[in-house]
Amino acid sequence: MDTFIQQIINGLVLGSMYALVALGYTMVYGVLNLINFAHGDVLMIGAMTAVTVMNLLQKVAPDLPGVVQLLIAIVCAIPVCVIVNVVIERVAYRKLRNAPRLAPLITAIGVSILLQTFAMMIWGRSPLPFPQVMPPESFNVFGALISTTQVMLLILAAIAMVSLVLLVERTRIGRAMRATAENPRVAGLMGVDSNRVIVLTFAIGAALAAVAGVMWGANYSSAQFAMGFVPGLKAFSAAVLGGIGNIYGAMVGGILLGLIESLGAGYIGDLTNGFLGSNYQDIFAFIVLIIVLTLRPSGIMGERVADRA
Repeated sequence: MDTFIQQIINGLVLGSMYALVALGYTMVYGVLNLINFAHGDVLMIGAMTAVTVMNLLQKVAPDLPGVVQLLIAIVCAIPVCVIVNVVIERVAYRKLRNAPRLAPLITAIGVSILLQTFAMMIWGRSPLPFPQVMPPESFNVFGALISTTQVMLLILAAIAMVSLVLLVERTRIGRAMRATAENPRVAGLMGVDSNRVIVLTFAIGAALAAVAGVMWGANYSSAQFAMGFVPGLKAFSAAVLGGIGNIYGAMVGGILLGLIESLGAGYIGDLTNGFLGSNYQDIFAFIVLIIVLTLRPSGIMGERVADRA
């Protein structure tokens, strides 16, 4: 039972990070029907920016509490990621809105490679240690352990996801996003500026990716220029698993994917004496993804146009 609870905790932490990135994918797809495969690298930019800021803080103000340092790193990483993602939309995607779908897909892959190259030039090839500023204590939860860092990450993820839902469901901006997702031409006739909505969607997705990037670095204690590829691919899988274009589906898909990976690596790894353990945890998520898409191509929650963001 202790092992089960521990894997659930690990899965929730991992899944919350997937969910934040998956929301960026599903929001852009909902508005533009575009898959931004460079989104995982925006996560990487956020993590690398946070490393730089936190190293600077430890030199300038080493007495700052760890929580404050982490929050400052997030506050600094968000505008950097927003600027990067908005520039990507303006330079790489805007002129391809009416192009065949293969063109923006290839462009997204090219942008991903460019971001990784620029990051390698700025921060180097070697992984950078992510400063561990949170207290090392752990809490006992029914025999399982959860660290202060993991508690902080879960709280941040919950705040970010609830804030997004409130933004989309309760604000004028959210209504404009939903209207553009449902029918851009009709939304334009009703006075909605589609360009502004699209830029805002990329900015919000980048902010969520920045939070996820800081969370990823804090959880795994390192960051490097190619770190965004695998989380980005899995987050895209989570968005498809939950129902691409549906913000609730992205959250459910991300959490579910994290739980599947954690439980699969923990239990199936034990049954196979480690042969299918943590080193092969990726296969569990994608096997389930294939099964779900075979039985329900629209994903677990389908695609409810009215909820698309």
